[in-house]
This record gives sequence, structure tokens and C-alpha cells, in this order.
Amino acid sequence: MNEPQRVHIAMFSIAAPGHVNPSIEVIRELVARGHRVSYAIPASFAERVAETGATPVVYESKLPTEDDPDAWGTELIDNIEPFLTDAIQVLPQLAAAFEGDEPDLVIHDITAYPAPVLAHRWGVPAVALWPNLVPWEGYHQEIAAPMAEELRKSPRGQAYYARFAAWLAENGLPDTDPDHLVGRPRRGIVLIPRALQPHADRVDESTFTFVGACQGDRKAQGEWHRPEGAERVLLVSLGSSYTKQAAFYRECVRAFGELPGWHTVLQIGRHVDPTELGVIPAQVEVGSWVPQLSVLRQADAFITHAGAGGSQEGLATATPMVAVPQAVDQFGNADMLVGLGVARRLDSATATAEELREAVLSLVADPEVARRLGEIREAMAREGGTEHAVRLIESELPARAQGQR
Repeated sequence: MNEPQRVHIAMFSIAAPGHVNPSIEVIRELVARGHRVSYAIPASFAERVAETGATPVVYESKLPTEDDPDAWGTELIDNIEPFLTDAIQVLPQLAAAFEGDEPDLVIHDITAYPAPVLAHRWGVPAVALWPNLVPWEGYHQEIAAPMAEELRKSPRGQAYYARFAAWLAENGLPDTDPDHLVGRPRRGIVLIPRALQPHADRVDESTFTFVGACQGDRKAQGEWHRPEGAERVLLVSLGSSYTKQAAFYRECVRAFGELPGWHTVLQIGRHVDPTELGVIPAQVEVGSWVPQLSVLRQADAFITHAGAGGSQEGLATATPMVAVPQAVDQFGNADMLVGLGVARRLDSATATAEELREAVLSLVADPEVARRLGEIREAMAREGGTEHAVRLIESELPARAQGQR
């Protein structure tokens, strides 16, 4: 007797921690609930995906990676052009990989442009898993339109929009506006808490649903243990990409290295040699990588670049934060954290040891900061996280697939 055919869900993402990590627990839970999940991803993240029980579908990407963040350039067009160029060359790879094994449902990171194109070709629903802030009612007029207007004035911008629209048209999409493909999904599941969303009251909740952080227990990453005698713990981490900050790390060592009762965990990434930091005091622990969530569960303060992942981990663990944003959405996240009353913002290029120390100590000593963090943590817990996200994804399965569950 043949076993019943399992529902087939295809996930699409790019090789970037900030785009893979937010949804990895969602994928793990989908597999645990009996779904067959194929995950299209470059080889560098295939092992990470396989750990969830999903089947990696490896494709070759030409996008810059975290090994060389400078390759993204400095202008907006430098940041967005590579995604289109990569999507055009990736699409035939993925079409061939799924031929004869088309999924019942497509879920995808917002940067995975081939995903909605393939979903249209296959005649199945597509759901965007959104790892950062979403557009709100009025966003187009306030933010997107002025940016697009500037782009469309430049020869590179005009060529970009024409090439994008032509690609959508040749693949049969009825809406060939690139800004709509990127910013107006049919359905979006938002993997950040509402607390980090600007103008949350103006978000169209018929399109976007906030489920908050989907963090899991992270036990596979290892456990960090507070050293004996450490009265207070500070974590310093600028994520995985924008970590070429030796001068900033030296200021952190100067600020906290001899501070009585404090133990500092300093994650410096792969681009800085510890010898560049000078003499490291015994109460400063330096590593290229640390199990961040495990540290934060025991930390008293967090100096962060304010990426979406780090920001919500700080909120979920009720840890006061000093935000030192480096790029893209981090500046907006930093401002949101400050507006919530749980953070201070500094410029990593100019922040002195004295300013860093004062910011951390004042946050930790403020009972109002602790109160606000407690309220936000409770609100995040009510958003549902992984379980809520999975229920929403399952509700999008076509009727023919619902019968296979």
C-alpha cells in the first residue's frame, strides 16, 4: 500500500544570515509537522538548511556575500542591481531543479525574486516571509516614491527599471512594476515584533501579519556560561557583515576592560585579528563568533549594530541596548529602539570609551528602561512566534494540498 503523498512546500532565500536565520525555526517546524520542504539556497548555507530536515536545493548565486560586504557599493542602485542580475541567472536554474516536482506552495524571503515568478508559472500561492520592517499605508508616497523618482532620473536607474519590467513581462506576470513585486506581496508573514515596526497602526493587516521572533532554543549553537565572579555581563556584537571595526572594538575594551564587576563578551567577526585590539584584560572575552542568544539570556547590556535579528533578540531577552547602526535598515531600527525607551544610539565611528561606558551604565541603572523592556517582552510572547507563522503558512495551502495533510 502506497503512503499518502506529503504536502510539498518550497522555500527560497539568499546566502545571507539576516535572510536565512529569521525563518529557520519556521522551516524546522514545518518539517516536524510532516510537510516535505525543499529549500532553494546557495551551497554555503546548505548544511544549515539540512539541519532543519528540509532538503537543500542548491543553486549558484553571484550575489556578494558576508565575506566581502564592501562589494555592495555605496549607492542605492549598487545595493539593488545585484538582486535583479542574480534573479535573472538563477531563475532557469531553479525552474530546472523543480521540474517534475513542483511544490504545492511557495514561501520565500523578500529578496528571492525568482520565487513569485515561479509561483506564478506553477499556479501556486506565494507567501513572503518578511525579516524586517514592512511598508505601511502612505509608505509609497512618503518613502518609496521619492527614492524611485531619483533612481528613474539616472541612466543606471532607468536601465534597471526597464530590465526588471521586461523580465517580469517575459515571464508572464500581469503586474510588471518592479516596486510592486518587491514591496507589495500577495501575502506577507512578518518575522519581527510589532514593536520594531514604524507606523504599525498603518500596516495593512489583510496583507501582513506580525508573528514576532521565531528564535527556537538554539541549543545546537552551544551554551555560553557566565564566568564566576561576573556581576554584570555586556555583549558587544555588530553582526556578521559589517564587522571591520577594530578601532571601535578597541574603544569597547578601553571602556569596559577594567570596569569593576563587569565581564565583556566581544564578538569581532572574521575580518579583525584579535592582535589589533592590543592588550586584552582578563574580564574581556574575545571571539570571532559567540552563541549570541545564549549570551543575551544572561547579559545585562548589549551593544549592537541594530540589525533586525539582534534588535528583536535584545527585546526578547529584555536587555538594554546601545545601538551603533552600520548600514541599511539598522538606522531605522536604532531609532525605533530609542523611541521605545530601551536604547541609546551612538555612532561607532566617533563613539569614545567614555560615551560607551556612560550609555551602558545609565541604561542598566534606569528602572524605567527595565519596565519598558518587560512590557515589550510580554507583548512579543503574545504574538505567537514560530507556531503562529506555521499555522498561517498551512492556511495558505491550496485545497488540493489540504487533503494531503
